[in-house]
Amino acid sequence: MRIAYLDCFAGISGDMFLGVLLDAGLAPQVLHDAIASLNLGASLNLERVDRSGISSTRVLVFDGTEPAEKSTQPELHGSHDHTRTHTYDHTHSHDHAETHTHEKKPEEKPHHHGRHLSSIRKIINASTLADEVKQTAIRAFELLGASEAKIHNVDVEKIHFHEVGAIDAIVDIVAASAGIHALAVDKWFCSPLNVGGGSVDCAHGHFPVPAPATADLLRGLPTYTDSAGPQMELVTPTGAAILRALSPTFTQPPVMRVHRIGYGAGGRNPKGFPNVLRLNIGESAQAASTNTVTVLETALDDLTPQIIAHVAEQALQQGALDVMLTPVVMKKGRPGTLLTVLCDPEKASALEHLLLRETSTLGIRIHQQQRSCLDRSHQTVSTDYGEIRIKVGSLGQDAFKEELNANPEFEDCRAAAAAHNVPVKQVVQSAIAAYHSGKSK
Repeated sequence: MRIAYLDCFAGISGDMFLGVLLDAGLAPQVLHDAIASLNLGASLNLERVDRSGISSTRVLVFDGTEPAEKSTQPELHGSHDHTRTHTYDHTHSHDHAETHTHEKKPEEKPHHHGRHLSSIRKIINASTLADEVKQTAIRAFELLGASEAKIHNVDVEKIHFHEVGAIDAIVDIVAASAGIHALAVDKWFCSPLNVGGGSVDCAHGHFPVPAPATADLLRGLPTYTDSAGPQMELVTPTGAAILRALSPTFTQPPVMRVHRIGYGAGGRNPKGFPNVLRLNIGESAQAASTNTVTVLETALDDLTPQIIAHVAEQALQQGALDVMLTPVVMKKGRPGTLLTVLCDPEKASALEHLLLRETSTLGIRIHQQQRSCLDRSHQTVSTDYGEIRIKVGSLGQDAFKEELNANPEFEDCRAAAAAHNVPVKQVVQSAIAAYHSGKSK
């Protein structure tokens, strides 16, 4: 199984996440193509930098002719980017600034009211990105907007992302989503998060780190402050939102065979502190693994199909391994639906709350089961319709590895079929033929 481990000993931000993906081997064209599809006139500048002796990749966002705000003011922002947002309500004459106030420099553009969440959704949905990339990006922005709305006690649609900051955040989040899916990692893991120390100047006063929106996004996640480290903010709202959308398992480093190591740089280089995000990518050291999963079940006979479908989608977005809907006949002959959610034990509490909140059930059955899993990896084959990823399930390791299943990734096949105006099954058959004929690479 292909796994990845994020080591957030120096926190995480949007630009650090992009840098670490590239440094770990992601093709830069993946990010460039994703940004170009947004039609915002934005671009990326990639550079090698030194962070306390660690060579790492630094990513800067340009809004067309000049760097976006995070790139021109790294010193004001500590080590990372900031998604600048404020609410705008016609019944109030004041603005509510998320996270931080910013000292205006002469070369900066004047501040304007920017895009709200619905317009950002439209920009992402209008792009040519794959559906799963759009979903991840929109999910991250919705999480970011929801935290801002909660902090300011307003409706989420009244949250406005500052014009320059919005482009910056859209680029970070959309590019991160494209990179996440292009890496084809089967399972993500993450270390506890170093949030930094000290305080930041917000529109509401002097706040201890983390800033309010970041703190809300980090609820329920393992965080800490290293008193011996630099006293600055290390986790930004954009970085926290990307992590929430990624939904990794928070743990110590898993047992794995590491194939690639990447370092993504923050904006500053404090003495004696490597301001980088590290990513390890490799294979799980266990071939056929048996693990414990939590099963949540409830039978529903008084809920509309639309809501049931919505709950299933939300469960998957919140980290469920699988969701099943089974037609059942309940008491008095009433037709119903058995909703079954499969998840890692650490996600059971959140998913239990989701089912109790969103459905009409009065109770949920919860039990643990053992699951045996094949080791999963990806190979890429060349077809007449382009390159298609093949998910391979195997048993054993090294010389004893036996490939038992191989299936094309359906989203790759669907995109290729649409691009060439052919049936999806034709692309699937071509990919399988290419795989079995030894064209995988």
